[in-house]
Amino acid sequence: MGMILRSLTLALTVSAVALPLSMAKADENIRILSPTWPGFAPVLVADDLGYFKEEGITIDMKFEDDRSNVMAAYARGDIEVDMRTVGEHQGRPRDADTPGIIIGTIDESLGGDGVIVDDTIKTVADMKGKTVAVEPNIPARLLLQLELKKAGLTLKDVDIRDIATADTVAIFSDSSVPVVASYEPFMSQAVKNLPDRKGRIFVSSKDYPGIIIDVITAREDDLKANPEKYKKFLRGIYRAVDYYKSNPADFIKLAAPHYNLSEAEVKEILDTSLVYTDYKTATDYIGTAEAPGKLYGIFDTVMELNLENGAAETKLDPKTEIDPSVLPGLF
Repeated sequence: MGMILRSLTLALTVSAVALPLSMAKADENIRILSPTWPGFAPVLVADDLGYFKEEGITIDMKFEDDRSNVMAAYARGDIEVDMRTVGEHQGRPRDADTPGIIIGTIDESLGGDGVIVDDTIKTVADMKGKTVAVEPNIPARLLLQLELKKAGLTLKDVDIRDIATADTVAIFSDSSVPVVASYEPFMSQAVKNLPDRKGRIFVSSKDYPGIIIDVITAREDDLKANPEKYKKFLRGIYRAVDYYKSNPADFIKLAAPHYNLSEAEVKEILDTSLVYTDYKTATDYIGTAEAPGKLYGIFDTVMELNLENGAAETKLDPKTEIDPSVLPGLF
């Protein structure tokens, strides 16, 4: 998944608030944190369209790109829902006791994450010993790792420099940094705005479909106490995804202000960087208790990569990290 425009996060702290928590009962309200990324726009659009109101629930959604802040909010009980990629869900400091279990999917990155290189990098093998700039535990790091594997290399064979992805353009302007793992729109901005670097997107999530999946997680205690609330929540989201398919222009018009982007910018992102998972696709990913979906295998694949690259410390079991009980029978 890509996480867009980190610099806007503070300005966009409150994206959708149906009712203050003090005015809403716990079994009616859902407090949410997500990255500043239009992949999660169906939640906001569903609220704008009144889908949650029809279901009798309210949402309080805020943007938070810093994973440590999200995990702390989960631990304190400040939120009920978190939305991230499968890989980020697994990352440190999560262990088997950390709050948050996967109940659905919302989008798949198909070009929104990737690795850009300058003209000194012709093949993966050319990266050996070179400086590679990348933010810890972002999806592009997994893509870089997969590409290195093809050449018999690992992340230990490159000189990793930790960065903030929002600084991609500035970092790539430095001729001593031939490789940057990033996400949109920063990847394209770096390539377009720095023609002297002769940059190009070397690999993106389009080349690895089914690896970077954004999931919806819920606190186990609240899910157990209010299971119908989460069915209503997911139903609203998938109704909004269907609305995008039938009314893309209006969906984009509603989504754009939440991200302080133009409608053209949102359209470009949705056209080139991701695909929303509708109810059928989400059901295929999650499956049922009797027939687990394909997300279980993806979870294991990404888990091994995260353990290998140090993004995760604890090997997690998808059977205890995915709850297939919410999705069945929503419609």
